[in-house]
Amino acid sequence: MTGAQLASAALALVGTPFRLHGREAGVGLDCVGVIEAAFARAGRRVRLANGYPLRNRTAPSAWTALASLGLEPVDGALVPGDVLMIRPSACQLHLAIATCAARVVHAHAGLRRVVHGGLPSEWPRLHHWRLTSNPGN
Repeated sequence: MTGAQLASAALALVGTPFRLHGREAGVGLDCVGVIEAAFARAGRRVRLANGYPLRNRTAPSAWTALASLGLEPVDGALVPGDVLMIRPSACQLHLAIATCAARVVHAHAGLRRVVHGGLPSEWPRLHHWRLTSNPGN
């Protein structure tokens, strides 16, 4: 799987209803569900833990285990398929998938759907991961 394939798979989810702990694109997705569904659409089934609160100050262990998905920490500009952990507010952590250097796909709780748009500058990046270059992943 390539980053471009992951980004394309994420774009296919735009418009899906938001649902906390949602893991089925036909029913609803939250930000972790977007990660799972995009990976599945790109050809790799993954399961991330569930049961975390909507508001939190520390990352649920499932989110910090993203390395198990074939992702490695990186810095710098976004490329298609990069996965971000961001902080939209003081008590909220969030995951998104980059589609280019300036836009991401994420599950927007306020808009109640998966959206594609710019990454607000006031949302600090806490973690930035990229698919490993190992073709076996």
